[in-house]
Amino acid sequence: MQDRAKHKLCRRLGVCIWGKVKCPSVRRPYPAGPHGKNAQKKLSTYGELLLQKQRLKVYYALTEKQLHLAFVDAKKGKTQTDEKLLRNLELRLDAATYRSGLAPTIHAARQFVVHRHIIVDGKIVDRPSYKLRPGQGFSINVEKDAALANVAKNANCEVPPYLEVDREHCKVKVVREPLIEENPTGVEIMKVVEFYAR
Repeated sequence: MQDRAKHKLCRRLGVCIWGKVKCPSVRRPYPAGPHGKNAQKKLSTYGELLLQKQRLKVYYALTEKQLHLAFVDAKKGKTQTDEKLLRNLELRLDAATYRSGLAPTIHAARQFVVHRHIIVDGKIVDRPSYKLRPGQGFSINVEKDAALANVAKNANCEVPPYLEVDREHCKVKVVREPLIEENPTGVEIMKVVEFYAR
């Protein structure tokens, strides 16, 4: 996706979802257009729930079906639905690859996985939706692409506390499941739960 299109999407959603300091939405969190922020209307309850759902979907670069399936799974068991939904999304292989700094964006992370650049517990996994578990480790397939490994070694990002990163060897370990208060998205996940529970 071109930068201009990405920034336009951020402004429409009212928040920067790419983590870019220079994103126009940081200064102008409203849709582009001749009327600017004066054209903004107060969202209805449904509109607010929909907005949060759209933000979450775009943050993880998911289709509607993928996000809905993650919600359906999150309803199972005794864990709070919003926390389990966060876990389902954060522990996807593509998301964890991005969050650990092995890839610069969620889209790049997905490409790394699909093109067999990522190894999980010694085996190549090419499914972005692969769900990691605490205790599992993953790394860049250095033998396949040393250039990617060099970029990952120099990554400067904030690593979440549930991931342990060995930057020198481009290895990551999932030490535990994420907690709801560690939500990195800025999205009100409970509102996403409410949207699907309607």
